[in-house]
Amino acid sequence: MYRKMICYVLVSCSGVGLALCERLLSHNSDGLQLCLACRNMQRAEATRSHLLTSHPAAQVDLLQMDTSSISSVLRAAQEFKLRYARLDYLYLNAGIMPNPQFDVKAFVKGLFSSNVINMFSTGEGILTQKDGITNDGLQEVFATNLFGHFLLVRELEPVLCHAGQTSQLVWTSSSNALSSTFSLDDIQHQKGTQPYSSSKYATDLLSLALNNRYNKQGLYSSVICPGFMLTNMTIGILPFYLWKLLMPFFLMLRIFTNTLTLTTYNGSEALFWVFLQKPESLNPFSKYHSLTSALGNSYTQPHKMDINMETSESLYEKLLQLEKDMRGKLKDKEKESHHAKETCRI
Repeated sequence: MYRKMICYVLVSCSGVGLALCERLLSHNSDGLQLCLACRNMQRAEATRSHLLTSHPAAQVDLLQMDTSSISSVLRAAQEFKLRYARLDYLYLNAGIMPNPQFDVKAFVKGLFSSNVINMFSTGEGILTQKDGITNDGLQEVFATNLFGHFLLVRELEPVLCHAGQTSQLVWTSSSNALSSTFSLDDIQHQKGTQPYSSSKYATDLLSLALNNRYNKQGLYSSVICPGFMLTNMTIGILPFYLWKLLMPFFLMLRIFTNTLTLTTYNGSEALFWVFLQKPESLNPFSKYHSLTSALGNSYTQPHKMDINMETSESLYEKLLQLEKDMRGKLKDKEKESHHAKETCRI
């Protein structure tokens, strides 16, 4: 079992992130410093209170951050660096699937195909999303699920990379991360209808590129899949009463597939398991899946990802260029704002 004496962890505060925090504190809260990142500070305060109720001696701090906003990510990273000298584990689990559309025709067709089990466990082929545009002019899913995290890692490099010690990035991906939905010519998925799947496949690629660039500095990156959980993201796809009706069916399906974790506690299994491992012992080409047996027992299992170094490096270079462009636009906006203020004074 691997654990540092004093461990600094930054994680999103809702869904599987909250379940992870509960598991980490139950495992051993001594020497563990949690920092919860959240867009909504009211929700963050409620999460912190919930954790402190069951773990009164825990050290739990809050950080406001919206990964869909470049300025928010930069401010949060700056604030984190002012507070802490190092970061041991960075869980990159913030994500959205906006306006998921359920394709009834594809669902009925899938019921009579050999892909029926996979369809139920991943949603492959039956879900599409209508993406939006952020205030920075980026595709919303791409910005929230990938680019904001990429910027955060870049900004936190000084506290993540220290001589003589290791640190770990843990990305929450998906079994629905399909290479067929991703294109290097359209990394934001502006032209497609599956931005969530595209962003998660890009996550797998980016993790590999980060390992290639940062392992020598002691920073390692791993990818996990929480399985199919009933969270705020998935429950909105169907009316709540349908989920209640489907629950016995999902439990029965566990006889045929182990990816139906269903709860955030089960879904956090791989995130917690990775915390207990030596970062350098994990395979950068593997995705670590949270799985649940027919009897309800949770465990972690690695699966090789459908990725290659060439594509991952190409994506990384495109993200670096986009970062450069967006920082330039941000500086231009700041100059314009400053000039407008000076003009008003005159």
